[in-house]
Amino acid sequence: MPSMDTALVEALKRMRANWPARGWSWDSRLNCITSSFAGEFEPKARAAAAEALPHRFTASTLATAPARIRDVVERSGGLRSSQIALVGGNPSSILVYGLWWPWNDQATISLRVGICDLDMMQEPYPSFRAIFGVTD
Repeated sequence: MPSMDTALVEALKRMRANWPARGWSWDSRLNCITSSFAGEFEPKARAAAAEALPHRFTASTLATAPARIRDVVERSGGLRSSQIALVGGNPSSILVYGLWWPWNDQATISLRVGICDLDMMQEPYPSFRAIFGVTD
């Protein structure tokens, strides 16, 4: 399995450093890391996420996303009108995704971040989790 390139690792570190909300945790349902935060932090969270996940797809543009991203979105239940799929990395190698999900209460947002097509125990997943301080 290829490793994450230095630019992607540094972008993920900047994302974590600039993240405006409390810590990250493991989402065992989707096998990725997650952070939920108050809507008031949305502009700062969007800016931080853009560091590592600069490409964004909505329900209406998802068809133009890489197939691996479409698969992740489909397995997670699809995209509703207010949800966004974010993408960073290299489509031919390590591809990192983010699922930006506003809650129904309109006061909370979750971002779930993972690596496409990679078991959570395979490198570089453990290194990725370490960047965000998530151990399990």
